[in-house]
Amino acid sequence: MSWLILANGAEPTDPYWECRHQMVEKCIAAAGVTDTRVLHSIRNTLRHEFMPEAMRKYAYLDMAVPIGDSQTISSPFTVALMTETIEPSETDRVLEIGTGSGYQAAVLSPLVKHVYSVEIMPCLGRQASATLRRLKCDNVSTRVADGFEGWPDAAPFDKIIVTCSPESVPEPLVEQLREGGTLIIPVGERYQQTLFRMTKLNGKLVREELRPTLFVPMTGEAEDGRRVLPDATNLVVVNGDFEANATRPGTTSADHVPGWYYGRQVSLVDGSQREPAAVGKTFVRFTNQTPGLSSHLLQGVPVDGRLVRRVVLSGLCRTFEVIHGPDSDAAPMISISLYDDSRSELAVFWLGPFGAAPGWQAQEAAFDVPDSSREAILRIGLFGATGTADFDGIRLSKPA
Repeated sequence: MSWLILANGAEPTDPYWECRHQMVEKCIAAAGVTDTRVLHSIRNTLRHEFMPEAMRKYAYLDMAVPIGDSQTISSPFTVALMTETIEPSETDRVLEIGTGSGYQAAVLSPLVKHVYSVEIMPCLGRQASATLRRLKCDNVSTRVADGFEGWPDAAPFDKIIVTCSPESVPEPLVEQLREGGTLIIPVGERYQQTLFRMTKLNGKLVREELRPTLFVPMTGEAEDGRRVLPDATNLVVVNGDFEANATRPGTTSADHVPGWYYGRQVSLVDGSQREPAAVGKTFVRFTNQTPGLSSHLLQGVPVDGRLVRRVVLSGLCRTFEVIHGPDSDAAPMISISLYDDSRSELAVFWLGPFGAAPGWQAQEAAFDVPDSSREAILRIGLFGATGTADFDGIRLSKPA
């Protein structure tokens, strides 16, 4: 590995360099990102510089992290995937909607001609601009405005990346994308979104569905016009029995498990007489051979502690030759993390670890919900353990 030529301000003495290298190899390249230019930029972009001091210990984990104003810095894999998907060229003029911390713009900076980035939150916008200047991302321009309106004075753009989720594509962005240009955007309801790649042909967008995902909502005009609002009193795990995709069993892709997102090393399995599902006909299977490597699925759920005081989490798991990892939580489990309105973690509850007993094992537990809870992230998987674990019948409900 080279320690001599590092982009975006990195230096050989940077104590985080090895962490970034490992993150790229284990969490990004291993998860399917192959563009060498993108991998190089991720490897050499100082993600910790875009995060609050207290959160820097999470800088090189593949996870979204709160940065204030109810916003997050996207996971490195998500940034790498979105960057690779637009196929960045050194001649491209790129519009980013949702500057946030500035990390996505910094990753784009060495790959394209110019980045124009819009942030609606004044404090975040100013802070990101200062960080980008300090790290000498000189081809990035920022402004504080409602991203719904884009940046008309700088249009047209070759590519547009939207890092927050509207319910539908804002028409100004369609108008500002050049003919033949590419738009990547998460679209949908608050907790059920799909990441799309769209190409502008004859003035219209041609959509390609990429994968389920979860981004913070686009605020401003986009949020004011939202028609479907989350119901924080109706505790529902979408597709918790994994039957919604029963017409496509056996797929090796984690991108097509409706209701779930950010899958790693997971597949849908059609139950057989030898390996029946616990509920219905279909279940999900996680398989990992590398200790510590991610193997999971996630789902966002609205949980308002002012309305819901206690929740019951339940599910079933079946394991095969599982070896727990070096960390105490590296084992097959079902977890739920609760967050406040600034997306700071309040509490984490677990079912598991599931053991080596044969057949499906059912677990259920009730948990108190902190008053300040506003949303939750549900996770299932091996959490770094090796072997195989099947999951089915994932439920979240109120106590009887």
